[in-house]
Amino acid sequence: MTSPTPAPTPIPAPTAERTEGIDRIVDELVRGEAAWAACGLAERRTLLERVHEATAARAEAWVRAAAAYKKLPDQDALLGEEWTSGPYPVLIGTSALAQSVRALEEGRSPVDDFSLGRAPGGRVAVRVLPHDTYDRLLLSGFSAEVWMPPGVTSDAVRGGAGLGLRRPEETGGVGVVLGAGNITSIPVLDVLYELYAHNRVVALKLNPLTDGLHDVFSEVLAPLIERGVVRIVTGGADVGTYLVHHPRIRHVHMTGSALTHDAIVYGTGAEGAARKQAGTPLLDKDITSELGGVSPTIVVPGTWSEADLRFQAEHVVTQRLHNGGYNCVASQVVVISSDWPQKDRFLEQLRAVLAEAPQRAAYYPGSDERVGQALTAYPDARRIGERLLVEGLDERQPGPALTTEYFAPVLGVLELPGDARQFLDTAVRTANEKFTGTLGVNVIAHPRTIAELGEALELAIAELRYGTVALNAWTGLGYLTARASWGAFPGHTVDDVQSGIGVVHNAVLLDGPERTVVRGPFRPAPRSVLHGELSMSPKPPWFVTNRTGAGTGRLLVDFAARPRWSALPKIFASALRG
Repeated sequence: MTSPTPAPTPIPAPTAERTEGIDRIVDELVRGEAAWAACGLAERRTLLERVHEATAARAEAWVRAAAAYKKLPDQDALLGEEWTSGPYPVLIGTSALAQSVRALEEGRSPVDDFSLGRAPGGRVAVRVLPHDTYDRLLLSGFSAEVWMPPGVTSDAVRGGAGLGLRRPEETGGVGVVLGAGNITSIPVLDVLYELYAHNRVVALKLNPLTDGLHDVFSEVLAPLIERGVVRIVTGGADVGTYLVHHPRIRHVHMTGSALTHDAIVYGTGAEGAARKQAGTPLLDKDITSELGGVSPTIVVPGTWSEADLRFQAEHVVTQRLHNGGYNCVASQVVVISSDWPQKDRFLEQLRAVLAEAPQRAAYYPGSDERVGQALTAYPDARRIGERLLVEGLDERQPGPALTTEYFAPVLGVLELPGDARQFLDTAVRTANEKFTGTLGVNVIAHPRTIAELGEALELAIAELRYGTVALNAWTGLGYLTARASWGAFPGHTVDDVQSGIGVVHNAVLLDGPERTVVRGPFRPAPRSVLHGELSMSPKPPWFVTNRTGAGTGRLLVDFAARPRWSALPKIFASALRG
């Protein structure tokens, strides 16, 4: 989820002292691999529980360190983003993964406690949210399914769940995780997935932006570091390059952009381009990745109230501006119908919310330059503070808005013709064929429109070639759902990597999932109840317009650390005030 910066210039080698230190770390991990092979399921579960406890103990320090480099002041409501995208996903992820390990300990499949349904195209759908009563209360009206590829049977799903933990003694060597610089839970979650899904011991190379989190991460991962199966490395691109090319490293997992991926795999400059053209990678090792892309939000026309228009405008702006816009799955282009009678009113609300949303520092390197690049490509774009709204995109000549991940507060608007059914067909085809990347796509539709579309909407979801599809929700909820899979749509290769190869999170340890489908309520409570929607959820705490996001986020982390009924009233009260 890092920025699509231009390919870097050639990188000098690290100093001899630095390379000796890296060599020593790799040697320690080679020895740690044997220790991991001898580590049984019960001990692996205990280690997860200890990481969970350490995360709870260091949550406050975690958020402070993240806020420092993201330039968020104390008491800022946007600190809620750091609570809910930092320690919170690690807490729920370790709990969910520990439950899967326990199932395998007991000779069961990790999916035995989950309902398996059907999805279009002969797919098996594993319902991963809600999973328990707490989910039903805290995320009332939200759901998530993991869809398996067509033809995979329910028996195959049950038999394959568990991945590397089905044979814990068969380890996968030493791997490198190149950590992200934006969402602070990513490095820790990626380390856990390498260890538990792939039986691979890990050298975590931090993005220099997150060096201030080194001590926190060291304490959170201390149980695994003490066991000899994790090491944390800091430094610049020279250190990362030396590490990934180390002869004793077997696998690399990275979070970043396709340009950064290609620089690592093929090298930089004209020589790197020539290697890619010839299919002769410089890094000839197994590599998995999560790389972002250009994510669309498809707004299906219908008849909406003024409150609906305002809420969904806040929803779209959140999809763009959460974390300042520095998210791999941030919505970059809103796709709306040119024939929608309420189009102009929706755009008015969109402009208003973009102007009213809290201002924040552009902490991610190169952000202002990328906004400038967008303004150069679209000189008629509307400046809204430090944000850019590019209206009037043309599908026939869209420019870079559909093909360049700006990784900055730039939002485009693309209009396509048609009523709900015609527009949806065209929008799906456009999203699949014209947009770069396959990480996530959002669809927003009124409940009445959903009912009118019927099976056509389900078929449209199945046709969208994205790793996460969200209906009346943000794909970011798929990231936050520990048991959901997270990654690009399957099928990419190193020479056309798009949004990456492989998945992470996936705490049920499903073998080869195709996508995650997230659904949410069209309206927040209490309006949802008044209109017959089965949801008691108010405005979600991740909305950038939520006034109590920081307090609610802190309470959610406290609850995830120690789930209990007595904690719920404070969470509900804080959420309702938001």
